[in-house]
Amino acid sequence: MRLKAALEGKLPNSEQYYFAHPPFRMITVQLTKLEVALEQVRKSYPKLKPADAALVTTALVCTGRQALAVYEGEKYEWPTDNESLTKALSVQLKEVQGTIEPPKKSAKNVVEEEPIQVTVGLVSNLAAGESVLKSRDDLKTLLSDILQEGVEYAYQTTDIGWQWALDRTNWKTAGGEELSRRIKIKAAFTEGASGVEIGLTAGKKKAKSTKATIKNLDKSIESETRLENDIDSDSDSEDKSE
Repeated sequence: MRLKAALEGKLPNSEQYYFAHPPFRMITVQLTKLEVALEQVRKSYPKLKPADAALVTTALVCTGRQALAVYEGEKYEWPTDNESLTKALSVQLKEVQGTIEPPKKSAKNVVEEEPIQVTVGLVSNLAAGESVLKSRDDLKTLLSDILQEGVEYAYQTTDIGWQWALDRTNWKTAGGEELSRRIKIKAAFTEGASGVEIGLTAGKKKAKSTKATIKNLDKSIESETRLENDIDSDSDSEDKSE
C-alpha cells in the first residue's frame, strides 16, 4: 500500500522523498574538503537539486565535525560538555596510570616514555545536521536514512571538535593534580559510522608551521562560504523560475 501510494505521489512529503531518492550506497564524507563531500552526495543522490545537495552535504559535515563523544554509556556534546567529559576522563586516567609501571631510565640508556592511550567513542550528531536543514523535513528524513545506512568520515584530527579539544586539555587542571605519565586521547567513530584519518605518513609526522595551519583554516572557511553562496544562488534561481 505504501509503495502504491508513493508511486501515485500520495505520501506526505517527508515519506515521499525517501521513495524518490532511495539510498545508493554508504557515503564517504570528506570533512576537510567540502567540495569532495558535495561530489559524493551528488553521485549517491543524482536526483537531488543542487541547492538541496549542498544543504545535505553541509548537514552531513556537521554530523561529523560536531560528533557526540560516548564515554561509559553517556553522550557528551561538543563544546558545551567539555568540562563534564574531561572530569569523567580524569578519574580513569588516574586509575590507569597507577596500574602501569613507569619505564626504567638509566644514564646509559634512556627509554622514551610511551603515552597512555585512552579511546573515546564518537557517534554522528544527527541534531547538529538537522539544525542546518531547519524546516526541510524531507531532507531531514534523507539525512537520517544516510546515517542509518552508515557513513565513513575522512578527516584530519583538527576537523573533529572533540579530538581538537581533548588534544589541548590541561589534565592537571581538569583532574586537580599532576599526572605522572603522558596522556593521549584517541577519539574514534563507532555505532554505525567509521572514520579514516587522512594525511598520515609512515614516518614521524613533521610539525606544521603556524602559517600552514592558518592557510588550511582559510581554505576550509573559503569552502564553506562557497557552499553557502551556491545554496543562496540556487535558491534565488529556483524562486525566479517559479
